[in-house]
Amino acid sequence: MIEQLLDNKRFQHEVVFTEYRGHASELAQQCAANHNDIVVAVGGDGTVNEVARSLVHTETALGIIPCGSGNGLARHLCIPMDTAQAISIINECVIERFDYGVINDLPFFCTCGMGFDAFISLKFAEAGKRGPITYVENVLKEGLKYKPETYELIDEQGTVYRKAFLIACANASQYGNNAYIAPGATMKDGELDVIVMEPFSMLDAPQIAADLFMKTLSNNSKIKTFRTKSIHIRRKKPGAIHYDGDPIMTGKDIEVHIEPLGLKIVANPHVSEDTAQPNQLLNAFSDLFNNINNVREDIGRDLEKSGRKIQAINKVLLRKLRG
Repeated sequence: MIEQLLDNKRFQHEVVFTEYRGHASELAQQCAANHNDIVVAVGGDGTVNEVARSLVHTETALGIIPCGSGNGLARHLCIPMDTAQAISIINECVIERFDYGVINDLPFFCTCGMGFDAFISLKFAEAGKRGPITYVENVLKEGLKYKPETYELIDEQGTVYRKAFLIACANASQYGNNAYIAPGATMKDGELDVIVMEPFSMLDAPQIAADLFMKTLSNNSKIKTFRTKSIHIRRKKPGAIHYDGDPIMTGKDIEVHIEPLGLKIVANPHVSEDTAQPNQLLNAFSDLFNNINNVREDIGRDLEKSGRKIQAINKVLLRKLRG
């Protein structure tokens, strides 16, 4: 499709396949050194992160053809999920500057965080499978067992202590799949949106899930949000953090800050940042619960099979006892 649809009168192009983790960063770094105009990441948020981290503070722009499981940055920037339409955005070649974030010296472009979302990112990576069903399975399996932590948050306004299920620092508005952790976030304001999700009961969970997909999370009583240029977060013990969904283990102290307008991106000239329509969000929410129901059905079938096996074993034991 690239060969067929890219404007070859406007661009000279080369398609290069990555061969190992981190290879995209190496390729993008070389392209920036060669003063190439655009490097296009074909993949999800992990691939986008690898490419973009090598392009910050250079004159080489990032392009995106979204092919991942979540595509959070592409969705925030209203890059079409349809490949042909995404290529047409590249053909228009409207380039703008956007902010990016840094957590413990690791660049991120969409979100970073700690707590439950980092823990689930770790489980998701270990699962070996991608996609929303695997994510939902991990959330359902681990959510009841996860224990919130107490964090010390230090920024220009002072120091506060918060017991939290998760803390997210957002440059863009969503995790991916139209799950809006920071509905009001923009990549051009020079600030992070910090989201503190307080401990909640299972009775609260459906409303939080609905708010996440309906862009109303900031109205939820369990959510505290504020904006800052930088923040230092301290916890009682080392653990996982994530940057654009990529998990890593790190120490007790976490530094997060924003780098204003540090990355050039091929933007969609027809829409502003993050203009997903309500029907799209409702569809995403519906898809999520369809996935949950599928997981429940799978669990039910497994329990039914186990029940039949137990009944068969019981019958054998009873026959032996009677004999």
